[in-house]
Amino acid sequence: MPPRIGRHADWPEQIRPEVIAAIRSAGIDRPWAHQARTSEHALRGESVVVATGTASGKSLAYLAPVLSTLLDGSEAPNGRGATALYLAPTKALAADQRRAVRELAAPLGSAVRPAVYDGDTPVEEREWVRQYGNYVLTNPDMLHRGILPAHARWSSFLRALRYVVIDECHSYRGVFGSHVAQVVRRLRRVCARYGSEPVFLLASATAADPAQAATRLTGLPVVEITEDASPRGELAFALWEPPLTELHGEQGAPVRRTATAETADLLTDLAVQGVRTVAFVRSRRGAELIALIAQERLAEVDRSLPGRVAAYRGGYLPEERRALERALHSGDLLGLAATTALELGVDVSGLDAVIIAGYPGTRASLWQQAGRAGRSGQGALAVLVARDDPLDTYLVHHPEALFDQPVESTVLDPDNPYVLAPHLCAAASELPLTESDFALFGTAAAGLMPQLEAANLLRRRARAWHWTRRERAVDLTDIRGQGGSPVQVVEEGTGRLLGTVDAAAAHTTVHDGAVHLHQGRTYVVRHLDLADNVALVEEAHPPYSTTARDTTAIAILETDTEVPWGDGRLCFGSVEVTNQVVSFLRRKLITGEVLGETKLDLPPRTLRTRAVWWTVTEDQLDAARVNPEQLGGALHAAEHASIGMLPLFATCDRWDIGGVSVPLHPDTLLPTVFVYDGHPGGAGFAERAFHTAADWLTATRDAIASCECEAGCPSCIQSPKCGNGNDPLHKRGAIRLLGELLRAVPREGAS
Repeated sequence: MPPRIGRHADWPEQIRPEVIAAIRSAGIDRPWAHQARTSEHALRGESVVVATGTASGKSLAYLAPVLSTLLDGSEAPNGRGATALYLAPTKALAADQRRAVRELAAPLGSAVRPAVYDGDTPVEEREWVRQYGNYVLTNPDMLHRGILPAHARWSSFLRALRYVVIDECHSYRGVFGSHVAQVVRRLRRVCARYGSEPVFLLASATAADPAQAATRLTGLPVVEITEDASPRGELAFALWEPPLTELHGEQGAPVRRTATAETADLLTDLAVQGVRTVAFVRSRRGAELIALIAQERLAEVDRSLPGRVAAYRGGYLPEERRALERALHSGDLLGLAATTALELGVDVSGLDAVIIAGYPGTRASLWQQAGRAGRSGQGALAVLVARDDPLDTYLVHHPEALFDQPVESTVLDPDNPYVLAPHLCAAASELPLTESDFALFGTAAAGLMPQLEAANLLRRRARAWHWTRRERAVDLTDIRGQGGSPVQVVEEGTGRLLGTVDAAAAHTTVHDGAVHLHQGRTYVVRHLDLADNVALVEEAHPPYSTTARDTTAIAILETDTEVPWGDGRLCFGSVEVTNQVVSFLRRKLITGEVLGETKLDLPPRTLRTRAVWWTVTEDQLDAARVNPEQLGGALHAAEHASIGMLPLFATCDRWDIGGVSVPLHPDTLLPTVFVYDGHPGGAGFAERAFHTAADWLTATRDAIASCECEAGCPSCIQSPKCGNGNDPLHKRGAIRLLGELLRAVPREGAS
């Protein structure tokens, strides 16, 4: 990526001289043009989204008008003065922003009082934040569970609320984004009760149509600023495919060296050379494993180096997270293996390199992570290490899919009834709900009220609906879609709490026999107690990692849309999925070689969601030369590869979606392949797949056909989470079947 020269402008005249002086004392003489334009819109009372590259100064774009307004308010005769609320998707980002605001606003004295209010805030500090903080930094979870239900205690803050800052707003997508959109609507409603109408200032990584996404998130018209006027150093971007090994995997497939091992090697080499590096890893376990391997290899070189590499992920205790953040900012750490808990906006200046272990699911996330390198304007290195799966393999061989394509649009659906219903209940518990509120919550709200009444969740009295239950309405939903209380990971011998695991992930990550990594130590799960939400572990040193496997059945509830593809059909609608984790594999560390499989006895879980599916007829099978013996393997292979490729067309992760293939499905009476959203009510991914089906399935066919293997491998048609042991699979049959299906795509249709 070539360097770019910056373009300056002047601050709007409404920005207070004291604020400009504070900014200059921080070493910033004049703003970049996009910072000045953002401030102009904000000061005119217009909600605005600034969607520019990483390290382009988005924080200053919204802080300048916010600090000026807080300074004006501090001189108001009413005492409290103006307030502002900052929302971050992660605790780490909120803590980082408080540090940045404190440093920037130090010359302004007590006029600006930034304070974090989240789950880590000590109880004794919370009252002070409510009474005296005028720039409160929190997250959507705390707004949902802590602030809005107790809005009366926040009345003076909300009455004076002038600005709401939503940072990293591109991260609010899918089910989580849909929940946050409804939380924001509840905030606007409560603010109106106290007579305030705050302006929303949103910061986003580069995204397609950021104004539309911001409008869906806030329910308000939003101005977009997309021209990035900041300077940028040269970024060298490498695509790295791990080499094939001499090992063989399932069904004799060739096996590549793992992305985990390659990333650990790269992190080690860069740390030895004093290159400050962050490796972004998709899983918590992966982050721990990469840090552990790097530490062991660094010890062989220099005994002082292992302590300068660490892992950072969600699930750590608050004091552990804060210590790592301080070490990273101070430069004590040379290398960090981190999940997205760190990705989202923590201002890590002075990084020289970023390693991305596996495609992060969207081009927006890829550039967000790569942009962490060279944040001070210097040249930098970014490396994408491909995992052994269809999408990563496709991308390293088709770099134009990364570098010549625009970033994706943000997908969220606030009208999803599974999302909207609990927020209507929460809103009614905050203030009685009336028909005049329906315009705020969306077109689906009115239709849900009779259902909520019938379920005895709401009761209508006169012209308003009321929450009448004793329990808290906000406990009806987890806005991150994680489906229940987190599972506590407890050391069996001592009773010490190591951390937590999301309820939705517990069956696959802390089942009996699972290997669990925490702070560089390895534990084995002795027992998962689903009734008490506790996983008991003991420290151990097994020479393997574990991977859960599941089986899935699916039933069609309703077909919303159907398009003929020749004699076959492409459909979109509602389904019920029954999923069960049935076993786990033990894989040798570093090589990934399968050592064995162990059966599990876990209960099935059901999910009502949205799906795209396609059928083929007997004539199409004949034309594709797919006989009955090959059919199951061909469908299964096409299903795996299409799931792997969908993140290229929808803003999802392959773990956000699932699939089922059936040679004769009881609802269609035809060979059928399903791909479904892994969230109740759907998340918009399957719908996006339906509308881009021609391009999506063409890329799927091309990815399978271009793979060099003979009969299928993890790079094309094998899936790491297949509950059937990747059997049967038929690579050539899948290529012919997809080719025949695509030959019948209508020119005017789903594409």
